[in-house]
Amino acid sequence: MRLLLDTHALIWWLAGDDRLPPAAREAIADDANDVFVSAVSAMEVTTKHRLGKLPDADMLAQDFTAIVADQGFTELPISLAHAAQAGAMTGAHRDPFDRLLIAQALREDLLLVSNEILFEAFGVRRLW
Repeated sequence: MRLLLDTHALIWWLAGDDRLPPAAREAIADDANDVFVSAVSAMEVTTKHRLGKLPDADMLAQDFTAIVADQGFTELPISLAHAAQAGAMTGAHRDPFDRLLIAQALREDLLLVSNEILFEAFGVRRLW
């Protein structure tokens, strides 16, 4: 499988948080799967940490790239095609971070590891 971690899934994976369900935890831990982390998540974590909304994400905000690499995850940059698709999406979901993750999952044919049921309305395949 090719997985894309939503930002909360990444944070909960790193923290060993029980909010990440066993199916997601097992898929992320399986070496046969490719696990991607989007540049969108780096921006979301560092922005929310700077604003005080993620006070426990200090280490991740300060060294996002190294921590993701240490986990063996693959960095997923934001392409022009991802951004254009996210911007063109219709629907009620207004969060720009989520819209970019949705576009990346669709364009790259990735299974999105997320608790966001709303993503399915955009045609995203989701694991939770």
